[in-house]
Amino acid sequence: MDWRTKIGLSLKNRLPGELSHRKMLPPERELQIAPGNANAVKKSGVLLLIYPENGELYLCLIKRPPHMKNHAGQVALPGGKIEKKDAGPREAAIRETREEIGVLPEQVEILGSLSELYISVTGFLIHPFVGWTPAKPTFQLNHGEVEKLLLFPLLSYLRHQSVETVELDTVTGKLQVPAILFEGEIIWGATAMILSEFADLLSPALAPE
Repeated sequence: MDWRTKIGLSLKNRLPGELSHRKMLPPERELQIAPGNANAVKKSGVLLLIYPENGELYLCLIKRPPHMKNHAGQVALPGGKIEKKDAGPREAAIRETREEIGVLPEQVEILGSLSELYISVTGFLIHPFVGWTPAKPTFQLNHGEVEKLLLFPLLSYLRHQSVETVELDTVTGKLQVPAILFEGEIIWGATAMILSEFADLLSPALAPE
């Protein structure tokens, strides 16, 4: 069974959601929307864009420039806030992926979605979608929104999941946070929590058929 099929089938299973998110949850963060904050939630969509190459699956991550209003300098998934022209979070994720890294919508097959994730610090409710492209896309980075592209080896991570604890300066002060270290960058926060759920969902598919 090819990985496109395996991923699609895995996404039809019950999602682990909060159980996975909490593995990478920074301290002093909440996953639930407080009753008084419901009307202020900002909805967004992000894309886990995956392609196969030489027996590996690569996940496209981006590093935000230091001047960004939200998540400046952080490793993230392509995506952003839902705009009026978007029909919903899926369309926002696809549109932002095109705007940020130049991958065209017709190149991406959406295989399914992961659990929504609320980020209490910024008030964003993130809806992650999983997209597949059969070969490495030609990327065109929008350097106003993307400092650099990171091609994360997903299968290698699934086989050797390694989580570190690092100290970071955050908007709420210095914190010891769970993180994944990759190519000199620190993957933490929302991106790490989403990746944690995806890894938990896919890990059974690594077993020999």
